[in-house]
Amino acid sequence: MQDLRVTLVQPDMQWQNPAENRVMYEQLIDQRAQATDLIILPEMFATGFTMDSRTAAEPMGGDSCQWLQQQARLRGVAIVGSLAMKAEQGYVNRMLFTFPDGRQEYYDKRHLFRMAGEHERYQPGSDRVIVNYNGWRILLQVCYDLRFPVFSRNCNDYDLALYVANWPAVRRQPWRKLLQARAIENLCYVAGVNRVGTDANGHDYSGDSMLVDYKGELLLDREPGLAFCETLSLSAADLADFKEKFPAWMDADRFSWQD
Repeated sequence: MQDLRVTLVQPDMQWQNPAENRVMYEQLIDQRAQATDLIILPEMFATGFTMDSRTAAEPMGGDSCQWLQQQARLRGVAIVGSLAMKAEQGYVNRMLFTFPDGRQEYYDKRHLFRMAGEHERYQPGSDRVIVNYNGWRILLQVCYDLRFPVFSRNCNDYDLALYVANWPAVRRQPWRKLLQARAIENLCYVAGVNRVGTDANGHDYSGDSMLVDYKGELLLDREPGLAFCETLSLSAADLADFKEKFPAWMDADRFSWQD
Protein backbone atom coordinates (compact mmCIF):
# COMPACT_ATOMS: atom_id res chain seq x y z
CA MET A 1 0.00 0.00 0.00
CA GLN A 2 1.45 3.34 -1.09
CA ASP A 3 0.75 6.79 0.29
CA LEU A 4 -2.52 8.29 -0.92
CA ARG A 5 -2.81 11.90 -2.09
CA VAL A 6 -6.27 13.20 -1.20
CA THR A 7 -7.87 16.42 -2.44
CA LEU A 8 -10.74 18.02 -0.50
CA VAL A 9 -13.01 20.30 -2.54
CA GLN A 10 -15.10 22.65 -0.39
CA PRO A 11 -17.40 24.74 -2.66
CA ASP A 12 -20.17 27.29 -2.51
CA MET A 13 -22.81 25.61 -4.70
CA GLN A 14 -25.53 27.00 -6.96
CA TRP A 15 -28.94 25.72 -5.85
CA GLN A 16 -30.26 22.92 -8.08
CA ASN A 17 -28.06 23.96 -10.98
CA PRO A 18 -25.96 20.92 -11.92
CA ALA A 19 -24.50 22.39 -15.12
CA GLU A 20 -23.20 25.53 -13.38
CA ASN A 21 -21.90 23.52 -10.45
CA ARG A 22 -19.99 21.14 -12.69
CA VAL A 23 -18.28 24.08 -14.39
CA MET A 24 -17.47 25.57 -10.97
CA TYR A 25 -15.83 22.33 -9.81
CA GLU A 26 -13.71 22.09 -12.93
CA GLN A 27 -12.48 25.66 -12.48
CA LEU A 28 -11.81 25.20 -8.77
CA ILE A 29 -9.88 21.99 -9.33
CA ASP A 30 -7.95 23.37 -12.33
CA GLN A 31 -6.92 26.49 -10.44
CA ARG A 32 -5.94 24.96 -7.12
CA ALA A 33 -5.49 21.21 -7.26
CA GLN A 34 -2.06 19.67 -6.97
CA ALA A 35 -1.08 16.21 -8.17
CA THR A 36 -3.50 13.85 -6.47
CA ASP A 37 -4.95 10.33 -6.40
CA LEU A 38 -8.44 11.03 -5.03
CA ILE A 39 -10.73 14.07 -5.31
CA ILE A 40 -13.60 14.33 -2.80
CA LEU A 41 -16.71 16.44 -3.47
CA PRO A 42 -19.52 17.16 -0.98
CA GLU A 43 -22.93 15.55 -0.52
CA MET A 44 -25.38 16.25 -3.39
CA PHE A 45 -22.55 18.11 -5.08
CA ALA A 46 -24.59 18.96 -8.19
CA THR A 47 -27.63 20.50 -6.50
CA GLY A 48 -27.16 21.23 -2.83
CA PHE A 49 -29.09 19.31 -0.17
CA THR A 50 -32.49 19.33 -1.83
CA MET A 51 -35.66 17.53 -0.82
CA ASP A 52 -37.13 18.14 -4.29
CA SER A 53 -36.15 14.65 -5.34
CA ARG A 54 -38.55 14.41 -8.28
CA THR A 55 -37.02 17.45 -9.94
CA ALA A 56 -33.40 17.18 -8.86
CA ALA A 57 -32.70 13.44 -9.03
CA GLU A 58 -30.69 12.13 -11.98
CA PRO A 59 -30.68 8.59 -13.33
CA MET A 60 -27.66 6.34 -12.99
CA GLY A 61 -25.61 7.15 -16.07
CA GLY A 62 -27.05 10.68 -16.26
CA ASP A 63 -25.16 13.91 -16.88
CA SER A 64 -23.45 14.16 -13.48
CA CYS A 65 -22.50 10.47 -13.50
CA GLN A 66 -20.96 10.90 -16.92
CA TRP A 67 -19.19 14.06 -15.78
CA LEU A 68 -17.59 12.16 -12.90
CA GLN A 69 -16.36 9.55 -15.36
CA GLN A 70 -15.01 12.19 -17.74
CA GLN A 71 -13.17 14.00 -14.97
CA ALA A 72 -11.72 10.78 -13.58
CA ARG A 73 -10.43 9.68 -16.98
CA LEU A 74 -9.19 13.15 -17.92
CA ARG A 75 -7.28 13.67 -14.71
CA GLY A 76 -6.24 10.05 -14.13
CA VAL A 77 -7.65 10.08 -10.60
CA ALA A 78 -10.55 8.70 -8.58
CA ILE A 79 -13.34 11.15 -7.77
CA VAL A 80 -16.16 10.76 -5.25
CA GLY A 81 -19.26 12.66 -4.12
CA SER A 82 -22.99 12.06 -3.67
CA LEU A 83 -25.97 12.84 -5.90
CA ALA A 84 -29.75 12.81 -5.62
CA MET A 85 -30.52 9.84 -7.87
CA LYS A 86 -33.39 7.83 -9.27
CA ALA A 87 -33.31 4.15 -8.39
CA GLU A 88 -35.60 1.15 -8.79
CA GLN A 89 -37.03 1.64 -5.29
CA GLY A 90 -37.57 5.39 -5.69
CA TYR A 91 -34.98 8.09 -4.96
CA VAL A 92 -31.68 7.72 -3.11
CA ASN A 93 -28.84 9.89 -1.87
CA ARG A 94 -26.09 7.98 -3.67
CA MET A 95 -22.37 8.34 -3.07
CA LEU A 96 -20.50 7.45 -6.25
CA PHE A 97 -16.87 6.40 -6.22
CA THR A 98 -15.52 6.75 -9.75
CA PHE A 99 -12.21 5.08 -10.59
CA PRO A 100 -9.68 6.54 -13.07
CA ASP A 101 -10.93 4.16 -15.77
CA GLY A 102 -14.51 5.38 -15.33
CA ARG A 103 -15.76 2.36 -13.42
CA GLN A 104 -18.17 3.29 -10.61
CA GLU A 105 -19.11 1.76 -7.27
CA TYR A 106 -21.72 3.31 -5.01
CA TYR A 107 -23.14 3.54 -1.52
CA ASP A 108 -26.72 4.67 -0.80
CA LYS A 109 -26.98 6.81 2.34
CA ARG A 110 -28.39 4.69 5.15
CA HIS A 111 -29.18 7.29 7.81
CA LEU A 112 -31.57 9.83 6.29
CA PHE A 113 -31.84 13.20 8.01
CA ARG A 114 -35.41 13.18 9.30
CA MET A 115 -35.20 16.73 10.68
CA ALA A 116 -35.21 17.90 7.05
CA GLY A 117 -37.70 15.26 5.90
CA GLU A 118 -35.07 13.35 3.93
CA HIS A 119 -36.60 10.05 5.04
CA GLU A 120 -39.86 11.09 3.34
CA ARG A 121 -38.25 11.92 -0.02
CA TYR A 122 -35.49 9.30 -0.32
CA GLN A 123 -35.11 5.61 0.36
CA PRO A 124 -32.39 4.44 2.79
CA GLY A 125 -29.57 2.20 1.72
CA SER A 126 -28.85 -1.00 3.57
CA ASP A 127 -25.32 -2.05 2.66
CA ARG A 128 -22.09 -0.88 4.26
CA VAL A 129 -19.70 -0.25 1.36
CA ILE A 130 -15.91 -0.38 1.30
CA VAL A 131 -14.05 0.20 -1.96
CA ASN A 132 -10.47 -0.81 -2.73
CA TYR A 133 -8.31 1.76 -4.47
CA ASN A 134 -4.52 1.89 -4.78
CA GLY A 135 -4.26 -0.67 -1.99
CA TRP A 136 -6.40 1.44 0.37
CA ARG A 137 -9.65 0.15 1.83
CA ILE A 138 -12.03 3.11 1.86
CA LEU A 139 -15.36 3.29 3.73
CA LEU A 140 -18.06 5.41 2.06
CA GLN A 141 -20.35 7.46 4.34
CA VAL A 142 -22.72 10.42 3.89
CA CYS A 143 -23.36 13.29 6.32
CA TYR A 144 -25.84 12.11 9.00
CA ASP A 145 -24.13 8.68 9.00
CA LEU A 146 -21.45 10.41 11.07
CA ARG A 147 -23.68 10.32 14.17
CA PHE A 148 -24.01 6.50 14.14
CA PRO A 149 -20.71 4.84 15.12
CA VAL A 150 -21.94 1.25 15.02
CA PHE A 151 -22.51 1.46 11.26
CA SER A 152 -18.96 2.74 10.71
CA ARG A 153 -17.32 0.33 13.17
CA ASN A 154 -13.91 -0.63 11.82
CA CYS A 155 -13.53 -4.40 11.97
CA ASN A 156 -9.97 -3.98 10.76
CA ASP A 157 -11.44 -3.85 7.25
CA TYR A 158 -10.76 -0.24 6.21
CA ASP A 159 -7.99 2.36 6.37
CA LEU A 160 -9.79 5.57 5.43
CA ALA A 161 -13.36 6.75 6.03
CA LEU A 162 -14.90 9.38 3.76
CA TYR A 163 -17.78 11.57 4.97
CA VAL A 164 -19.33 13.84 2.34
CA ALA A 165 -21.83 16.33 3.73
CA ASN A 166 -24.05 19.40 3.62
CA TRP A 167 -23.70 20.02 7.37
CA PRO A 168 -25.09 23.41 8.54
CA ALA A 169 -22.94 25.87 10.46
CA VAL A 170 -25.28 25.85 13.45
CA ARG A 171 -24.08 22.30 14.18
CA ARG A 172 -20.44 22.73 13.19
CA GLN A 173 -19.03 21.63 16.56
CA PRO A 174 -20.64 18.17 16.48
CA TRP A 175 -19.33 17.77 12.90
CA ARG A 176 -15.79 18.62 13.92
CA LYS A 177 -15.74 16.55 17.10
CA LEU A 178 -17.42 13.50 15.58
CA LEU A 179 -14.96 13.37 12.67
CA GLN A 180 -12.14 13.22 15.20
CA ALA A 181 -13.98 10.65 17.31
CA ARG A 182 -14.56 8.37 14.32
CA ALA A 183 -10.83 8.51 13.51
CA ILE A 184 -9.71 7.76 17.06
CA GLU A 185 -12.12 4.91 17.77
CA ASN A 186 -11.57 3.25 14.39
CA LEU A 187 -7.77 3.73 14.17
CA CYS A 188 -8.08 5.15 10.67
CA TYR A 189 -7.74 8.29 8.62
CA VAL A 190 -10.96 10.28 8.18
CA ALA A 191 -11.78 12.86 5.50
CA GLY A 192 -14.85 15.05 6.00
CA VAL A 193 -15.90 17.26 3.07
CA ASN A 194 -18.61 19.90 3.51
CA ARG A 195 -19.78 23.02 1.66
CA VAL A 196 -19.89 26.76 2.40
CA GLY A 197 -22.38 29.51 1.58
CA THR A 198 -26.15 29.67 2.03
CA ASP A 199 -28.69 27.40 0.33
CA ALA A 200 -32.19 28.20 -0.95
CA ASN A 201 -33.67 27.19 2.41
CA GLY A 202 -31.62 29.80 4.23
CA HIS A 203 -29.22 27.32 5.85
CA ASP A 204 -25.67 28.61 6.32
CA TYR A 205 -22.67 26.33 5.90
CA SER A 206 -19.24 26.96 7.43
CA GLY A 207 -17.41 24.16 5.64
CA ASP A 208 -14.97 22.85 8.25
CA SER A 209 -13.79 20.19 5.82
CA MET A 210 -10.98 18.29 7.50
CA LEU A 211 -8.48 15.48 7.23
CA VAL A 212 -7.91 13.69 10.53
CA ASP A 213 -5.34 11.03 11.35
CA TYR A 214 -5.76 7.83 13.39
CA LYS A 215 -4.93 9.69 16.63
CA GLY A 216 -7.49 12.41 16.00
CA GLU A 217 -4.87 14.98 14.98
CA LEU A 218 -6.02 17.53 12.39
CA LEU A 219 -3.90 17.22 9.26
CA LEU A 220 -5.95 19.70 7.23
CA ASP A 221 -8.22 22.31 8.83
CA ARG A 222 -8.87 25.72 7.29
CA GLU A 223 -10.64 28.92 8.29
CA PRO A 224 -14.43 28.40 8.16
CA GLY A 225 -16.61 29.90 5.46
CA LEU A 226 -14.15 29.88 2.56
CA ALA A 227 -14.27 27.76 -0.58
CA PHE A 228 -11.07 25.81 -1.17
CA CYS A 229 -9.45 22.90 -2.94
CA GLU A 230 -6.46 21.43 -1.10
CA THR A 231 -4.38 18.28 -1.28
CA LEU A 232 -2.57 16.28 1.40
CA SER A 233 -0.76 12.96 1.36
CA LEU A 234 -1.79 10.21 3.78
CA SER A 235 1.03 7.96 4.97
CA ALA A 236 0.35 4.24 4.66
CA ALA A 237 3.51 3.39 6.62
CA ASP A 238 2.59 5.65 9.55
CA LEU A 239 -0.88 4.10 9.78
CA ALA A 240 0.47 0.55 9.69
CA ASP A 241 3.12 1.37 12.29
CA PHE A 242 0.60 2.93 14.67
CA LYS A 243 -1.82 0.00 14.39
CA GLU A 244 1.01 -2.43 15.08
CA LYS A 245 2.20 -0.52 18.15
CA PHE A 246 -1.28 0.27 19.42
CA PRO A 247 -3.57 -2.60 18.29
CA ALA A 248 -6.64 -1.52 20.24
CA TRP A 249 -8.84 -3.07 17.54
CA MET A 250 -7.81 -6.51 18.83
CA ASP A 251 -9.62 -5.82 22.13
CA ALA A 252 -12.80 -4.40 20.64
CA ASP A 253 -16.16 -5.68 21.88
CA ARG A 254 -17.99 -7.95 19.46
CA PHE A 255 -21.38 -6.74 18.26
CA SER A 256 -23.20 -6.07 15.01
CA TRP A 257 -25.90 -3.76 13.73
CA GLN A 258 -29.28 -4.89 12.46
CA ASP A 259 -31.87 -3.34 10.14
